[in-house]
Amino acid sequence: MDLTLILAGIIVFGVGAYVILDGFDLGVGILFPLIPDDAMRDTAINSIAPVWDGNETWLILGGAVLFAAFPVVYAVALSAFYIPIMLLLFALIFRGVAFEFRFKATRSKNWWSRAFTGGSTLAAFAQGLLLGGILEGVTTGPGPQGSGIALEFAGASFDWLTPFSVITGLGVVGGYALLGATWLNMKTEDGLRDWSRAAARKALYVSLLALAVVSLYTPLKFDYIAERWFADMHWLSLSPVPLATAVVAFSLYRELKAGSHYPPFFYAIALFLFGYLGIGISLWPHILPPALTVHNAAAPEQSQVFVLVALSITLPMVLIYTVYAYWVFRGKVEAGAGYTH
Repeated sequence: MDLTLILAGIIVFGVGAYVILDGFDLGVGILFPLIPDDAMRDTAINSIAPVWDGNETWLILGGAVLFAAFPVVYAVALSAFYIPIMLLLFALIFRGVAFEFRFKATRSKNWWSRAFTGGSTLAAFAQGLLLGGILEGVTTGPGPQGSGIALEFAGASFDWLTPFSVITGLGVVGGYALLGATWLNMKTEDGLRDWSRAAARKALYVSLLALAVVSLYTPLKFDYIAERWFADMHWLSLSPVPLATAVVAFSLYRELKAGSHYPPFFYAIALFLFGYLGIGISLWPHILPPALTVHNAAAPEQSQVFVLVALSITLPMVLIYTVYAYWVFRGKVEAGAGYTH
């Protein structure tokens, strides 16, 4: 049994869960100032109130497992992406504070609404910067002699900031707006649902444009991605991924146009998952290209066993309370239903 692959799979699952679950509530924050009136904004924020903080558990889980199971990747990534990671964390903190204060504020309610939007948008954009930086690769070099450090970051502080990473940042903002709009379409009624359905169509166009740019640019820019997709007729065996993505995108557009309540949200999730799969195919077996792969960056076997024992306890608990929370708060959110703490 390859423990390294199991732990890598858990990280992939955790990051995917975070992107989907926190993605839609960040999307609600991104769309927040565009919602027509304050009553609708209250309903929108009430739709994510029971679950938004629990969604961020998956980010903590993914980071903790990365630190324990792939410490070299953790160390190099933190050095290479220190600024966007700090932007992400401060944005999430600021957003959380704004979320809570907005419910208590009277005169400053509009200010906290803008802060909620700013924190949500910056968090999404920072995640896109990280994605672009990872795809472009990280410069590494041997650690100091006698230090026991095999590899360390050897690039510059702003290597991650490129036109490509800005495009991926904007793409993630648009994608999260799509998730948020389809969530509101599923969870609300009347005027807000009609508005969110129209917003979802616009966000879908932005998301598909960003997805097309990234899909076309990456094989032209990066030889290792071009080889993965096109060498030795790989494109033939991998073609179901882009074809399925196109089918899902068309189905999402059709369901939005038909005024469906529930299918658009799940089609939006599927669109993200196919994009996530495409990134995985492009990167594998690298975690942090070009030097760090799943196996050469893994912790010793004893550490992996320890992490798996801990995860055998914590991961089922996180899954159970996540499923339970969404089950308890299933159904539509009524206008005027308040957040009480």
